[in-house]
Amino acid sequence: MFKTGLTSITFRKLSVSDVIGTAKEASLDGIEWGSDVHLPPGDTGLAEAIRRETEAAGLSCPSYGSYFRCDGESGDFLPYLETAVALGASVIRVWAGRNGSAEATSEYRREVVETLRNIVEIAAGKGVLIGLEYHGGTLTDTQSSAHQLLSEVGLPDLKLYWQPRNNSTVEDNLNELEAALPYLSHLHAFHWGPGGFKDRLPFADGKDDWLHYLRLAAQAPGERYIHFEFTRGDSPKSLLEDAVALHDLMENIR
Repeated sequence: MFKTGLTSITFRKLSVSDVIGTAKEASLDGIEWGSDVHLPPGDTGLAEAIRRETEAAGLSCPSYGSYFRCDGESGDFLPYLETAVALGASVIRVWAGRNGSAEATSEYRREVVETLRNIVEIAAGKGVLIGLEYHGGTLTDTQSSAHQLLSEVGLPDLKLYWQPRNNSTVEDNLNELEAALPYLSHLHAFHWGPGGFKDRLPFADGKDDWLHYLRLAAQAPGERYIHFEFTRGDSPKSLLEDAVALHDLMENIR
């Protein structure tokens, strides 16, 4: 089962209230609040206030978008967890280190694995899952490396937070998504051109691709959010247009 959402990092320049208003206008179901601007780690009072305001608008807070890098330089994870709990989020999104799989030494990889194992165990004690974002420049930059991490950590509460890879074919993305199904957390939704992040296109232009992705992701048990991440020109108007396309698309999934 799918629900629709928005990452607050899509609109870093907007206030919390404006992000909530934009998500509500787009008829989305929830917001993933980010740790970099709107909800810094450790501010549990702010997290509780954001949760109340979000829920008062009829929206949920399914995940906390942290930029915890899961290595020795990342510092204390506890403030991130405490913030997620105060927010009511059941998933914390993290990045697997700060080196790509081809550049990372075996020692660095072990460091990331040990950190991940530690935070997954701590978070599980609070009923929170850890979701590894598929992202370049980290140890989830390839399918084999991402699944190696899952195996090395060896804990069921470590999940994969999937998104299409830049400049990858639909077939390759589908192969990665199919492999991720047993571990699938939420998804990031966007449609980019060959220029990647700076080449943002209307989501409607990618509806055929996303129809394939969502039909496949629907095979995974449980509920997950499709979170919009970034829009053309960082524009709320673009989000409203993209949300119409996603809602239309989901009619073909049900």
